[in-house]
This record gives sequence, C-alpha cells and structure tokens, in this order.
Amino acid sequence: MAQTFEDLEVWKRSCRLAVSVYDALSESRDWALRDQMQRSSISIASNTAEGYERTPKDFIRFLMIAKRSCAELRTQTYIAQKINAVASDQAAHVIDESKQISRMLQGLINHRRSELQINEQPSSYACRDSRFTDTNLLVTDDSLDSELFIL
Repeated sequence: MAQTFEDLEVWKRSCRLAVSVYDALSESRDWALRDQMQRSSISIASNTAEGYERTPKDFIRFLMIAKRSCAELRTQTYIAQKINAVASDQAAHVIDESKQISRMLQGLINHRRSELQINEQPSSYACRDSRFTDTNLLVTDDSLDSELFIL
C-alpha cells in the first residue's frame, strides 16, 4: 500500500506524461490547443494526488476525474496530430501512455471500490443543493452510506 501519493506508479507516470506533453507542444503556436492539452495532462496527476489526500470515497471520485482527463487529452492529441500541431511519433506516445494510465486508474478505482464495497450508482434520486451555484444536481442516499455525487 502506498504511503503517499508520490508512491503511486500511476501518479509518477502521469507526471512524466505531462512533461511529455509540454515537450511535444514546445514549438506549437496554437496557444489555445496547447494550453488545453497542458491543462488536461496536468489534471491527471493533480487529481490523483488531491484525491489521495482526501477520504477514500473522495479518492475514487478524483480518480474518475483523472481518468476523464486522460480521455480529454487523447481527444486533443488526435486533433493536434491531424492539424500537425504535434509530430506523429509524439502523438502516438501521448495516446499510448494516456491509454495505459487510464487502465491503471480504472484498476485502482476498481480496487478501492471493492475495498469500500461501493456501488457505481448508489441512488436513483436527485435533489438540488444550495451549495452549488450552477445547475449541478446532488445525489445522496444515507441508507447506503454514500458520498455526494455530481450528476
């Protein structure tokens, strides 16, 4: 068991991936795409680290966010490759590594869920919560001892 998030192999690989993205885009003049790809790559390691420092249930939620950031980065990389904003070999590396990291994150999610015996969809009702200023809905089910989930 990892003692800190720095011990997690998925966090280490996510950091290396973010550095690879920065390197691949160092010459890009497409500032918007460059910024978005850098942000999504950083989000993977950052959400893994932040979640680790929270409750076990929150950790799972943050790992799911990190996994979605992997998908976001892959999508942006496919686009960047098509418009020649990134070299094909660099794009292939980012795509392959993000797929592997995504699988690692899913494995960690599955492991943590099994430890906590959490169902993926613990509730079927939603209520509005005044702590949110936008249209997010909050799902809770006290009888299942579930966390808060954003729909």
